[in-house]
Amino acid sequence: MCGIAGFFRSLCPEGDTRLLRRMGEVISHRGPDASGEFLDDQVGLSHRRLSILDLSPLGNQPMHSLDGRYVIVFNGEIYNFLELRGELEREGVSFRSRTDTEVILALYAREGVACLKRLNGMFALALWDRETKTLLLARDRIGKKPLYYYHAGGDRIAFASEIKSLLEVPGVERQVEPTAVADYLKYLYIPAPKTIYRQLYKLPPAHYLELKAGEEPRISEYWDVEFGAAPGLTPEAAEEELLDLLQKATACRMIADVPLGAFLSGGVDSSAVVALMARAAREPVKTCSIGFDDKRHDETPYAREVARLFATEHKEYRVSADLAGTVALLPRFFDEPFADSSALPTYHVSRLARQSVTVALAGDGGDESFAGYQKYAIELKEDLARRAVPRALLSLIGKAAGAASHPLLRKASSLTRSALLEPAAAYYRTNTFVEDDLLAELLSEPFRRACAGYDPAEQTTRYFSRMQGADHVTAMLYTDLKSYLPGDILVKVDRMSMAHSLEVRAPFLDYRIVEFAARLPSNWKISGGEKKIILRKAFGRLLPDSVLNRPKQGFTVPLDAWFKSELREFAASRLLNDPTLSQYLSLNVVRRVWEEHQQDRARHGTLLWSLLMLALWHQEYQGGAPCSK
Repeated sequence: MCGIAGFFRSLCPEGDTRLLRRMGEVISHRGPDASGEFLDDQVGLSHRRLSILDLSPLGNQPMHSLDGRYVIVFNGEIYNFLELRGELEREGVSFRSRTDTEVILALYAREGVACLKRLNGMFALALWDRETKTLLLARDRIGKKPLYYYHAGGDRIAFASEIKSLLEVPGVERQVEPTAVADYLKYLYIPAPKTIYRQLYKLPPAHYLELKAGEEPRISEYWDVEFGAAPGLTPEAAEEELLDLLQKATACRMIADVPLGAFLSGGVDSSAVVALMARAAREPVKTCSIGFDDKRHDETPYAREVARLFATEHKEYRVSADLAGTVALLPRFFDEPFADSSALPTYHVSRLARQSVTVALAGDGGDESFAGYQKYAIELKEDLARRAVPRALLSLIGKAAGAASHPLLRKASSLTRSALLEPAAAYYRTNTFVEDDLLAELLSEPFRRACAGYDPAEQTTRYFSRMQGADHVTAMLYTDLKSYLPGDILVKVDRMSMAHSLEVRAPFLDYRIVEFAARLPSNWKISGGEKKIILRKAFGRLLPDSVLNRPKQGFTVPLDAWFKSELREFAASRLLNDPTLSQYLSLNVVRRVWEEHQQDRARHGTLLWSLLMLALWHQEYQGGAPCSK
């Protein structure tokens, strides 16, 4: 894994190798092993290297093609590079290194942007054609690797793996986009292509940007997942094919010239990855897990069981010491507000893994392709009620249940309210974390005015509506594959692992597995309350029932309790005593939310976490604190 950055010199004519070096230095955690810069009359490129394959200097970047026409900076791994290299060698192409980067250069020289469809991997790259004066920026299909860009019109552009590099470029202003703050409070992350800053964007997954000197950039999509049942496929054959695909996806992700291990939670997906690794490995797999003192959130006993089953070299860490200190660190790695609280254990498990390995495999992606989240089962109940129960009766039930205080009746009220909505609007409500009326109260008056007429639901409905005519499960899975997975899960894993110079690979995110899952009938994935049906059946050959049938717990943290104990003083000092937050938020409403939580009148743990992350980001990036450390 690496970090990349660069610019068109039309954006900053004074840009030189010193600027390129600064842009690289602020993301040196992504690549501590080597650095390099390229500068000509049109562009500058910067690279920070984390050595994984061919540890020699021949793998350093920026890398030039053999004829000198192309220059590339690349972040990621191409898992089928040996196959592609063999094909190119048979065509007479020679190579100087054993890297996948050089294969991309040679393949691009042969096929142009069409080569992107042939790459199986995770990547973000910038490739400069010195002959046509054209810059190519591209991201992998699923969005494992990040790529941001700043555009000031025309060919005035800069790009980087992280926002902090772009903030080093002269003229890049830190103007906050109010609708991005609204999106953040709703989703706990800022959906692409927005960032927290105006004129600064995320290149979406499966897209590339081409920019010819003197022209405007053109952005194109080169892949999308297509849903539709494969004719003639039986469940038994599907299980066999799925297991074979996963074994191959795991094996190719074990290719590295450095030590390799795995994250292990004890859940189905991470346990299956460890089982598949154990099949392919010659030595015991190195695994690591994170635990909490609160047993409701602690999965280490389950992880230990799986570690014993496959005789792994297992390590554990408990999240307790200096909790506030670790929380305060998080914003400097995300560069914009980000409030998935599982970033905290991900930070610690990455730190623990890096003590023994440079590459770790993980189970991310199984839930989005095979319907593993509990919200999918709840949504199916709501959709059944939407189709089967008259609206007048739903409305009557909702009103009656809403007036009651019993938890079951409150759940009934929530279900009926969602069932009264159109499916896309209901899924927006499922995927967000603060009601619209409370959001309006929370925003400061200037931000509320700036967001007038804007609806954060657009970030959900634009994907959900693409699946018109498909069943409800398909629409949910597609929406999450295009939004929640790349916008939240993969951002979290990338930043927290890269904070420790650790590369994380996810077999479930192999595009062949994503495409295979999309061709399976929805009722093979979820039916009633049973989730990931075909995945569990396939893994029945690898894992015991005690693992397969364990209720999903997830990488959760005890936020409600923390805000009344370990984080209370720290959070209060940041949320209640900083008048500069009033540019974003109504401080009176923030205080009301805080007091409701402290007095047990409501459980606002997730909301308070999102407000705290906003406050810490503001302090780090907008309040005068250095953003490059």
